[in-house]
Amino acid sequence: MNRLTAGQQAPDFNLPDQTGQLVQLSTLLKKSRVLVYFYPKAMTPGCTVQACGLRDSKAQLADFNVQVVGISIDAPSRLAKFEQKEQLNFTLLGDEEHKAAEAFGVWGEKKFMGKVYDGIHLYPY
Repeated sequence: MNRLTAGQQAPDFNLPDQTGQLVQLSTLLKKSRVLVYFYPKAMTPGCTVQACGLRDSKAQLADFNVQVVGISIDAPSRLAKFEQKEQLNFTLLGDEEHKAAEAFGVWGEKKFMGKVYDGIHLYPY
């Protein structure tokens, strides 16, 4: 797992959003800055708190011409439910094959309570 470092160009991706439409990072970057964040699973307690915090910060981020894009390995149908339930005001992308997560260096082996599995790693940047 190779983590991105400060100043490194983000890898481009083309992923379905909560409506099933494909979204490409390079296209978004032509319009504004993009805050890309990865989260393990829609509608879980920690991920919901994080998403609602970004939802509530939309005006401040817009002042800096920043749009938010959240990426998880969830299917678009689950992302649509998450968006509706929490009244999210930004794009959610489904990375079911975790290719974007791998490219960004946030996908890999994890351990929890003696169990080993692959998942999203959360790093403070």
